Amino acid sequence: MKLFPTEKKEIWKHRIVRWVGNLTPIIRTSKGKLCFISDDYREAHVSLKHSLSTKNLVGATFGGVLFSAADPWHALLVYKILGGDYIIWDRSAEIRFLRPGKSRLKMKILITDQDILEIKEDLKAKQKSHPSFDLEWLDKNNKVVARLKKTLYVAEKGFHAQKLKEHSPSN
Repeated sequence: MKLFPTEKKEIWKHRIVRWVGNLTPIIRTSKGKLCFISDDYREAHVSLKHSLSTKNLVGATFGGVLFSAADPWHALLVYKILGGDYIIWDRSAEIRFLRPGKSRLKMKILITDQDILEIKEDLKAKQKSHPSFDLEWLDKNNKVVARLKKTLYVAEKGFHAQKLKEHSPSN
């Protein structure tokens, strides 16, 4: 189900990916829900329920829930775009709370052609990349509740394996 206007379409295979992702214990406990994945994996929509289990002591959505509901999606999308020849992990994340969220929240994730081009250029030059993405949680009135910045670690599997070998303790 699309939460934002978009020309993009979702194919049935992505519905299965979305359904399975939403069933994982981590996502289920965060109360976040992946609602849409475009056919090219460049756009996704996430919603976050405002309920007794997501509220803090003052009735706003708990900040940790905002963070955890946003957490896995960029790594998944970049992995699907680039393919299985890469290691993709979260490197860092930060969040800035702007106002209390007291309704269902939504977030649009976009990965642009420029993002992918920069990742590929970094990989070609350095065999690793640290792309950053900006996100916003919006309330029912489309007001920004929180801003997040996610930075990934993307590396070729061979490069990553060599780095691990170099940094492992000798036996």
